Amino acid sequence: MVTEHDKTAGVTELAYAHGGPLGEALLRSCPEDFFVDETLGFEPTGEGEHVWLHIEKRGANTGWVAGRIARLSGVPERDVGFSGMKDRHAVTRQWFSVPAPRGREVDWVRIGEEEGLRLLSVSRHNRKLRRGTHRANRFVLRLREVGVSEAMLAARIACVVEQGVPNYFGEQRFGREGGNLPRARAFFAGEYRPRGRSEQGMLISAARSAVFNRVLDERVRALTWNTLIDGEMAMLDGTSSVFAVESPEDPVLRERLARFDIHPTGPLWGRGEPATRDRCQALEIQSAEADAPLCRGLEAAGLVQERRALRLLPLDLAYQYDTGAGLVELSFTLPAGCFATVVLRELFQTREPETRPE
Repeated sequence: MVTEHDKTAGVTELAYAHGGPLGEALLRSCPEDFFVDETLGFEPTGEGEHVWLHIEKRGANTGWVAGRIARLSGVPERDVGFSGMKDRHAVTRQWFSVPAPRGREVDWVRIGEEEGLRLLSVSRHNRKLRRGTHRANRFVLRLREVGVSEAMLAARIACVVEQGVPNYFGEQRFGREGGNLPRARAFFAGEYRPRGRSEQGMLISAARSAVFNRVLDERVRALTWNTLIDGEMAMLDGTSSVFAVESPEDPVLRERLARFDIHPTGPLWGRGEPATRDRCQALEIQSAEADAPLCRGLEAAGLVQERRALRLLPLDLAYQYDTGAGLVELSFTLPAGCFATVVLRELFQTREPETRPE
């Protein structure tokens, strides 16, 4: 069964924080228009039993690149590590790890023989690269056929720099046309069997993200997505550490909130009650009850309650606008696990080409 919530999981119908898109823009007219550079936050040690490969890919899935590395090194694909899935219709730079083959040398330069791949560097480290290990992603995005005035764009970007944006999970989490959510519902109802652990994890992740987005949507509509409310759990910026807010009016907490040292949070659903209290907990439970099958499914899957920041501040946000060509170039950095598309939606209603050039 496809619900109305499933149809809007692509976030287009979720509430906007800054008044809605300024206008339309074309995104990803070519892979170079969407550039992502993964920032590990540390350097490989240069020694150890794992080879770490820094690779630039164009128009390729992260999983496909992992398979290419596995074939070249002669190991099962599950042994190839990477920190995050990167966009296919883009140019992206990211790290992969693979156990050093025993008894033979691998010419890693051969990775670059595959069209769309370029080997940037090779190093060693003492452990496998795990999901979520990287610290941030740097984005450089080009939007075409933009028709808004530069004054309007500058004013909107100033709002984003000052207040941030709602930290929704983006369209990528829900698959094409939100298709992961109907499959997640069918899986939780015992009507669909995922094709392996990877798809099962993807469906569970989509369900959890949808519940979070629903709660955040309510907070945006209530104008409380960037404020502390009664019973709030606040998160320290750049960490997963949370603490209970005793008084939302505490001047020290309000000052810390204003400088983005702490953030209000929403639930990543799982077993048990949310850690929030009072007004905040009531809102979260009400939102969860609005989509009880997803929440019960997440609980049955063994997940426990966790928290995620409700707001997102793009760092070093800058733009260049060629008004004559209708071309805007945006650059900014986001923490790992956050989505560039939720920043873009506060500026433009983006569309992508019906056919993509090679």
